[in-house]
Amino acid sequence: MKVSFVDIGVENSGVLVSFFSEDEGLLIDEKSQNDKEIKKLYEKLRKSSKKNKIEQNIVDLVHPHNNEFSRIILFKIKDLSSMDEGSWINQGGKICQYICSSQITEFSIRIETTKKNIELMSIPARLAFGIGLKSYKFEKYKSKNKGNIIHKVLFITSHHTTSENIHKNYNAILDGVNLTRDLVNEPSNILTPHEYTKRIGDLAGPDLKIKILNQKKMDQLSMGALLAVAKGSRNEPYTVILEYLPNKGQKPLVVLGKGVTFDSGGISIKPSGGMDEMKGDMAGSASVIGLMSALSKRKANANVVGIVGLVENMTDGNAMRPGDVIKSMSGKTIEVLNTDAEGRLVLADIATYAIQNYKPSAIIDLATLTGAILVALGQEMAGLFCNNDELADNLINSGKKTGELLWRMPIDEKYMKMINSKVADIKNIGGRYAGAITAAEFIHYFVEDIPWAHLDIAGTAITSPKSDVNDSWASGYGVRLLNQYIRDCIEN
Repeated sequence: MKVSFVDIGVENSGVLVSFFSEDEGLLIDEKSQNDKEIKKLYEKLRKSSKKNKIEQNIVDLVHPHNNEFSRIILFKIKDLSSMDEGSWINQGGKICQYICSSQITEFSIRIETTKKNIELMSIPARLAFGIGLKSYKFEKYKSKNKGNIIHKVLFITSHHTTSENIHKNYNAILDGVNLTRDLVNEPSNILTPHEYTKRIGDLAGPDLKIKILNQKKMDQLSMGALLAVAKGSRNEPYTVILEYLPNKGQKPLVVLGKGVTFDSGGISIKPSGGMDEMKGDMAGSASVIGLMSALSKRKANANVVGIVGLVENMTDGNAMRPGDVIKSMSGKTIEVLNTDAEGRLVLADIATYAIQNYKPSAIIDLATLTGAILVALGQEMAGLFCNNDELADNLINSGKKTGELLWRMPIDEKYMKMINSKVADIKNIGGRYAGAITAAEFIHYFVEDIPWAHLDIAGTAITSPKSDVNDSWASGYGVRLLNQYIRDCIEN
């Protein structure tokens, strides 16, 4: 989708999208005869409506009288003063929904207002961001019957230069979100750990350094927990490190991602129903990749390191077994009671790698870790587990700003006791109760007292409900949230 910005008067043909509100009326300044004719059409509609108020949320005028535009579509803004960044982004998604359903592939957007405290120069970029999020489709394996695609959006604004510059920043984030969606939507026979590693390597540039640890290197580093998960698969595991370090002397934030490219459950095999969805068990890692891409493209002023552990959890004669004791990179031993609780083993070793190599200011991990978080929170919020109140509060606030919501869950020594092992330092499950919490406590055991947050995104990253800005099975959850956190709490 090509997005362009031009001055008022440059474009007066094709399909025009604009807006109206009850308190201000038509949100177009009368700067030409064409504008005056649009105003006349609007006023005629308003006066013919009950109480002089247009009740429809969308007014669609095809071949309007005395006008150079072939079609004018007006969207109702109920309360212009209350429209914040998220509201305009969602409005962009609503526009996309209507445009696609109308089989329109090119259109222009125009909005003007004299109302105070309206960030008029930012609105086009926010609308474009919402359109870009909503218009995403994963149809690369379809040979026919593909959905309608928007090819071109033109914003007509007197602030076209400034709006275009703002859009570049949003577009970097959009690319990151859609990269995450692409990765999660890929089938696991295509996106093996090796193929995934190659795609991450393609992101390398002057500002984004990529390091790859293969199986031999991880064996040398004694990453026994991560390697145990991969033992049952013919596909070799990898750990990939993405370094974005523009500032000398600043401790980095480290973001970790679980990258299980397919999770059969191993010997503790999953039921067949819904197992196909386990191609998305690498969504946490994909969010890390999308975030690092976005930070690099928008040249964020913050040191951030992303680390993803890429493995496949399969079952064969070499697979780890329930009852095995494995030694992690930290030297701590783990009793494996359930091979389907494998993501935490991956995170344990990459957390240790992060601590030993980067001395992070904080660690945030993302993982589709437990079904228990779905039972607790459904698909509306991700679970947040955190050992630092300031970090937790800041992440929650970033979630509210972006619509990628978090709900803080408890951690406590009493839950940690539930994963004490009789034969090793710790066991990888804690029993029937508090499954999401004991999974978080397992990771907590390896990060110790470093400021840390665990985001269980099992309910928000895959099988995603449709929203104003998402039609995809994979939502791209986490990229916008952590980008906002980094902008607000590290860059500023």
